[in-house]
Amino acid sequence: MRQAIVGLLAHVDAGKTTLAEGLLLHAGAIRSAGRVDHGDTHLDTDRIERSRGITIFSSQAPLEHDGARLTLLDTPGHVDFCAETERTLAVLDCAVLVVGANDGVTGHTSTLWNLLERHGVPTVVFVNKMDLPGMDGQAVLSQLHDRLSDTCLDCSDRGEPGLHEAAAATDETALDEYLESGSLSDDTLRRLVLERKVTPALFGSALRDEGIDGLLDFLAWLAPDRAYPQEFAARVYKVTHEKGERVTWLKVTGGSLRAKDQLAGVGADGPWAEKANQVRVYAGARFELVGEAVAGQVCAITGLSHVVPGDVLGAEPPQARPVLAPVLSYRVEPGPLDEHAVFSALRELADEDPMLGVAWDEDLDEMRLMLMGAVQLEVVRERLAERLGAQVAFGQGSILYKETIAEPVMGYGHFEPLRHYAEAHLLLEPLPAGAGVEFGTVCPTDDLDLNWQRLILTNAMERPHKGALIGAPITDVRITLVSGRAHPKHTEGGDFRQATYRAIRQALMVARKQGNAVLLEPWYRFELEVPGDKVGRALADLTRMCARFSAPQAHGELMVIEGTVPASELGDYALDVAAYTGGEGRLSTVFAGYEHCHNAEQVIEATAYNPEADLPNTPDSVFCAHGAGYTVKWHEAEGHMHVQDDPARRRPYRPADAPFFSKG
Repeated sequence: MRQAIVGLLAHVDAGKTTLAEGLLLHAGAIRSAGRVDHGDTHLDTDRIERSRGITIFSSQAPLEHDGARLTLLDTPGHVDFCAETERTLAVLDCAVLVVGANDGVTGHTSTLWNLLERHGVPTVVFVNKMDLPGMDGQAVLSQLHDRLSDTCLDCSDRGEPGLHEAAAATDETALDEYLESGSLSDDTLRRLVLERKVTPALFGSALRDEGIDGLLDFLAWLAPDRAYPQEFAARVYKVTHEKGERVTWLKVTGGSLRAKDQLAGVGADGPWAEKANQVRVYAGARFELVGEAVAGQVCAITGLSHVVPGDVLGAEPPQARPVLAPVLSYRVEPGPLDEHAVFSALRELADEDPMLGVAWDEDLDEMRLMLMGAVQLEVVRERLAERLGAQVAFGQGSILYKETIAEPVMGYGHFEPLRHYAEAHLLLEPLPAGAGVEFGTVCPTDDLDLNWQRLILTNAMERPHKGALIGAPITDVRITLVSGRAHPKHTEGGDFRQATYRAIRQALMVARKQGNAVLLEPWYRFELEVPGDKVGRALADLTRMCARFSAPQAHGELMVIEGTVPASELGDYALDVAAYTGGEGRLSTVFAGYEHCHNAEQVIEATAYNPEADLPNTPDSVFCAHGAGYTVKWHEAEGHMHVQDDPARRRPYRPADAPFFSKG
């Protein structure tokens, strides 16, 4: 039987969950469709989802139609939970991007489109809410062309000659077929859609039950008859905790997975091997136990304690790095609750959502929570209350800055108190924006045994490293081990940890002194819609916020301005827009990544961070003379090193080098 995992994606209030209910009803998977406003939808099963009327967690439901087995994966629509959506994309065979005819292509719609394109997911656009007065399908289709792709074609009638002519123009082989026969075969048209050369657009109203059958027929027609590898492989896209049990959600991409199978992998703590106790197939909140899940299926298993969303199992190759990242930081205030219980509960939530960062700031002796936005914070607050039985308070949010470097720099670390010895030379070099932190080695094994090299890189990867400007985490940096030395008698594992930390920190201090340390801040891509007579106010506000934007464009009766703006300047500007436009204006934003801080000098001055006073992150080295250790300041450390520095080794890691370790 042909099968496909179909994702449902949309901006908030596009009607995605209502569409999912309609698809399940028409396929006979449910007896009656639920309503978002009634809080009884089949896929929004969490109490918080039903109370807020939004999708927060991805959920699945199987259905069969016209000889095809489809599994719907409903994804969150709110921008704060876009990371959950992005993780789901890795397991999709195709997607339905729902666009509200009344809103058209919003900024969040464009972000979802870009994510689908990045992951190569074949996409069908369903233009919803066509029942509203004044809705014009051709106008929406024109907007899809302008703002998404000119591959968007009206596929309401697959036999329509104009569709075949337009589709043939996207592919040379298809064009030859069209010129010879005057039309395209079903197989050719299906291939063009699956190869993303054609993006079908369908129209209807989920609430009025219009266009549902057409979409369902199209998805069943599109479902590929795919052959999967025989060797077991799987992708993990979600982790949840249910009644004290850790549940791992995955798609089997090769072979099969049976209950009690032994699985293995490499996690943050090293290699692991565990048994898959149960294999479950979910439909909303309900599940049934199955003996086996075959390639092409999504399922959930119990018994795994080490995997996190984004991990791969078996022969599955590593996945692309997520684009999204948390941008806000909050202080956690446990109050009368036990702080260890609060920290444990937060770690459990972070286990389910890698975009939720939890850390203990040793310098300030406090918990910090990193996330995407205010709505996500409210959801975390409610989920903590459910698990702990009491409310947890949070301090005022602050921008989560990061640091990087502009030019390559060498770092030297030496740790030699009495009867200890380790030395490490590390090259730090900048990487493209969004690359994270990578680790590698070009150190000859004649200089340093491979086991010591692995230990150095493991030490480098085991914690985030603070920059020297404001103490923010570093990113977009590759750290390469160039050279080092161990002592045959006195070197212990902890010695290289100290040498490694000091070498990285020393390099960052040198970069700061040379003016090559760079402060980064999160930026948002925005779309601002205002009436024509309010454009002047909008442009003045954007200029004040140091935004970068294009000239306003007329979209109907509104003017639309697009651009990027620092997250620190945005604040509650959406409320201001609603106020000065009398409710006619709208601001939509999506995370655009980290860029150079627009007011770096002011932030550095306000933070007043003294890197040399940050003793847990000292850049200084320790040497030994006459049976006693002594400290050498960071700016003098290079001249005291025992290993002679060879400039020829100051080269970045290349794929031909081995071994290599990498971490996002």
